[in-house]
Amino acid sequence: MAKARLNGIEIDYEATGRGRPVILSHGYGATRRMWNGQHATLGDRYRLVTWDMRGHGQTESLPDPAQYSLALTVGDIRALLQSLGARRAVVGGLSLGGYVSLAFYLAHPEMVEALVICDSGPGFRNAEARATWNRRAHERAAALEARGLEALGGRSAEVRQALTYHRSAQGLAHAARGMLAQVDGHVIDGLASIRVPTLIIVGDRDEPFVGACEYMAKKIPNARLEVIAGAGHSSNLDQPAAFDRVLLDFLDSLPA
Repeated sequence: MAKARLNGIEIDYEATGRGRPVILSHGYGATRRMWNGQHATLGDRYRLVTWDMRGHGQTESLPDPAQYSLALTVGDIRALLQSLGARRAVVGGLSLGGYVSLAFYLAHPEMVEALVICDSGPGFRNAEARATWNRRAHERAAALEARGLEALGGRSAEVRQALTYHRSAQGLAHAARGMLAQVDGHVIDGLASIRVPTLIIVGDRDEPFVGACEYMAKKIPNARLEVIAGAGHSSNLDQPAAFDRVLLDFLDSLPA
């Protein structure tokens, strides 16, 4: 556990192990602690970095809503990797963290050795579908502002786990409007341009994202889809042994 002031914000992160760097980003409303099991599993075989995104966990929650965006979050990943001396890394995440990882590749492909996209989607090409998604993101923000952190209750396992670690409901509201909400289809349009090994993981009970993961597996060259039986949206928490087996098999298969 450590803090670093990078890209204009104090970021809370954890780095363990040694060897090939792997950075994993959490989903919306969760924290880096959702990856604690992977820190234990990867041990010294890989250098695992996890972190709290803007407005989440113990990372600083800036009061200005303009300081929350996909581009700034991509910049945070770049700054964190550079601060740790990692010129290239395996980049991945779950849900929003997976979407951010895809955006990071499109912005900085030279820094990505491979991608790990878990229970996530590539965004929307259709403006009406994107507007529906964004309306829900704004509803989440309004609920957080009205009810505080208790508005997160009853959601997925990784979000319930995070409730006691968030510093600011307002920061999460800003993150919903600025990071969870989407402005265009550049990520989904960029899938075919991905040129690194890509692992896509989804729980078979994660109904809203099974189709999205199947779509990404078809569109991304050299992508591998793994469906985790008995897992919902938090595949690494719902079925950790199966998740870790798939993740390690993929990481071990990458060329040295």
